[in-house]
Amino acid sequence: METQINKEAFDKEISLCQKLAKKNKGGCNWGKCQDCGVIPLLYKLHKGELLEDKKEIKEIRNKILKFKQ
Repeated sequence: METQINKEAFDKEISLCQKLAKKNKGGCNWGKCQDCGVIPLLYKLHKGELLEDKKEIKEIRNKILKFKQ
């Protein structure tokens, strides 16, 4: 599968998530990070991989947002 967004765009959007998560202590204007679908969507658009397993999504989200696991 061809990726839809390049690494630069992916990193920029992830950086925005990281800043909002830190600033708002785990949430942004759309809701709480632990329930958010932005990171799985960005991951799919950039890596071309669909994340479906809840445990895998949580691990990737925690790693990207630097939340304690």
